[in-house]
Amino acid sequence: MGGFFGITSTGDCLTDVFFGVDYHSHLGTRCGGLAAYDPAVGLQRKIHHIENAPFRTKFEHIFEEMKGTAAIGCISDTDPQPLLIRSNLGAYAICMTGVIHNADALARQYLSFSGGHFDAMTGGRINSTELLAALIDQKSSFAEGIRFAQQAIDGTASILILKDDGTLIAARDRLGRLPVQIGRSEGGYAVSFESFAYEKLGYEHLREIGPGEVVELTPAGERTLVAPGKKKKICSFLWSYYGYPTSSYEGSNVEMMRYRNGALLAEQDAATGTAAEIDYVGGVPDSGTPHAIGYANRSGVPFARAFIKYTPTWARSFMPGRQADRDKIAKMKQIPVRELIEGKNLLFVDDSIVRGTQLRETVEFLYENGAKAVHMRSACPPIMYSCKYLNFSRATSDMELIARRVIMELEGEEGFDHLEEYADSATERGQNLRRRICEQFHFASLEFQSLENVVKAIGIDPCELCTYCWNGKE
Repeated sequence: MGGFFGITSTGDCLTDVFFGVDYHSHLGTRCGGLAAYDPAVGLQRKIHHIENAPFRTKFEHIFEEMKGTAAIGCISDTDPQPLLIRSNLGAYAICMTGVIHNADALARQYLSFSGGHFDAMTGGRINSTELLAALIDQKSSFAEGIRFAQQAIDGTASILILKDDGTLIAARDRLGRLPVQIGRSEGGYAVSFESFAYEKLGYEHLREIGPGEVVELTPAGERTLVAPGKKKKICSFLWSYYGYPTSSYEGSNVEMMRYRNGALLAEQDAATGTAAEIDYVGGVPDSGTPHAIGYANRSGVPFARAFIKYTPTWARSFMPGRQADRDKIAKMKQIPVRELIEGKNLLFVDDSIVRGTQLRETVEFLYENGAKAVHMRSACPPIMYSCKYLNFSRATSDMELIARRVIMELEGEEGFDHLEEYADSATERGQNLRRRICEQFHFASLEFQSLENVVKAIGIDPCELCTYCWNGKE
């Protein structure tokens, strides 16, 4: 995924931007970067890989190397950024969140008439942020360029630009699939994916930028360059999985949504009489935990942490590049509390079940430590489609998804014509899907949250939510 943070102010702001970017570390594990503007020095930039070490450890000496009254930074799960660009629009730093699916086609089109070139990476691939800058630079202003780029891109691009006079330009993606939020203090303005990042730094929350809106920020104020569009499709997974618990998007807090979502799961089980004899409810840490708390509070079954993740060494289980290494680390991090496992009927709530690779090992680990039965609940509906707008999942094709693979086993490609039935536990196909996954993963029972309940738990207009990964509807 990835996230960005920036400040324009009357005084040196690099320390605040350092901490603001660090507060986005839950959104990516590949690289981090900072760019700053100082009247005496101009634009400066540093980028480091963060696969095996947190952002803050790689940038701990940054205050000896850079300074500025305006700065931006990002955590990226894709390409190195921010980049420094010099073009007809002047010198500027730029970073983005999102994904450009038609990057090759856009690059070929650009090279066909420009006579220019791109800095190619291994395998000939082009840095998405550099391609974005090339699209923006085809127009005579940042506002026109950003609007042109977002219309040309197949995918999603939220953009943060630092000009060589300390001005920030922030643009939310065309349909508002990702958040961009503005905070204000006496000394200036902050822009962030996560609002709590600037609130912790003494900025008050001002507003969320609208879909497709482009805003210019200086220490003296803000100005809208491109008005927001009317259509919005913010990603529902923000609340279910990758949004930070303390954050709010479109007025709906992440942690509270997860409590509501878990409670609705418990009501669903109570209505069907499923998994009645449970000793403890737990969450698959960490993002499954608040859903489980909501389930436990509503059901009356005690909440317990039957195993704990050992995080001092490996904070994120998917940091290594190889899947085998990620699986090994995930297994090594699970430390059992045997008194809460041995001989117990356990129900776990996970934020989602995507490929199921690590979940299988988690269940085996629980049975190895004496669990009598392991029931599983997913806080999301079955994921039927790989996201084509963002890059929050490592799944690169639909057939990597556990639901798709099981449907192929049950019915072949014909089953893909009945995905809506497979998502619904009330249908024969839906029951067959759940039964087969239970057999493969040794679950005592399995249920997914309904799409209706996810939308209800989020609590905003369903027309403003993107639910493509669950129902394929754009």
